Amino acid sequence: MNKVSASAAAAVADIPDGASLAVGGFGLSGIPATLIDALHAQGATGLKVVSNNCGIDSQGLGVLLAEGRVSRVTGSYVGENKEFARQYLSGELEVELVPQGTLAERLRAGGAGIPAFYTPAGVGTQVADGGLPWRYAADGSIVVASPAKESRTFGGRDHILEHGITTDYALVRARRGDTNGNLVFNKAAANFNPLAAMAGRVTIAEVEELVEPGALCPDAIHVPGIFVQRVVALTPAQATDKHIEHLRITASSTRGTVRA
Repeated sequence: MNKVSASAAAAVADIPDGASLAVGGFGLSGIPATLIDALHAQGATGLKVVSNNCGIDSQGLGVLLAEGRVSRVTGSYVGENKEFARQYLSGELEVELVPQGTLAERLRAGGAGIPAFYTPAGVGTQVADGGLPWRYAADGSIVVASPAKESRTFGGRDHILEHGITTDYALVRARRGDTNGNLVFNKAAANFNPLAAMAGRVTIAEVEELVEPGALCPDAIHVPGIFVQRVVALTPAQATDKHIEHLRITASSTRGTVRA
C-alpha cells in the first residue's frame, strides 16, 4: 500500500513521448510545479495536456510549452501565456477550448467511469454546432475544426453530448497526503486537482506534508487513495515555493498599511 516514490524524477520517469496528462491547478494556484519541472528534465515530448490553462510563459506547464514539448491542449483558458497564443495561432499547437464547467465535469465523469453526459452549456454556439478552430495552418487557415455535437431535448431544453475524459497520467498537488495516497487539498488548490486526480490512469501526487495512514481525518479526505498510484513528498523549500500571476499592492486609506 505504500505508494511513496523516492523522488519526483523517479515518479515521472516512465511517462513516454505522446502521453496524455491531466494536470491540476488554476492559473498558478495549486499547480504540481515540482512534478512539471521533473517532467521537463525527463525530456518527454509530444504531450497531450488536459488542464484548465497552460501556466504562464515562465511557470508551470509554460516551461514545457516553451520548448515545444506539448502537442495538444484541452483547456478552458489561454490565460497569461503569450507563447501559448503564438503557437496556437501559428499552427504549432492543437487546442480544444472547452467551457470551464464542462471541462470540470468531463474530468469528473471520466474518473467516475461515466463515458458521456448531456449539458446545456454551449447550446446555440460553435461548441455545439462545430467549427471551432482546433489547429490552424501557418497561413491562418483552419486545418482541424471541432465537430458538431449530438443534441437532445430534456424538459423542453436543448442539451449537447459531452464525453468524459481519461488520461494516461495525472499530475496533482495536495496540501497533505498519506503514504496510501489519500489526499487533502487546501482552499483554492481544490480546484481542478481532485478532478485531474480522478481522471488519470496513473495519478502522481506531490504533497506538501506527508503523513502516515490514519493521520488524516476520513471525513476530510478529498481524493481517496484508490485514485492515486504514486506520492512524492516535497521538501520544505518546494512546499513553500509558490507563485501568482500578478501581485497587486493597495494602501489602506484608514490605517496606512500595505496589503498584498
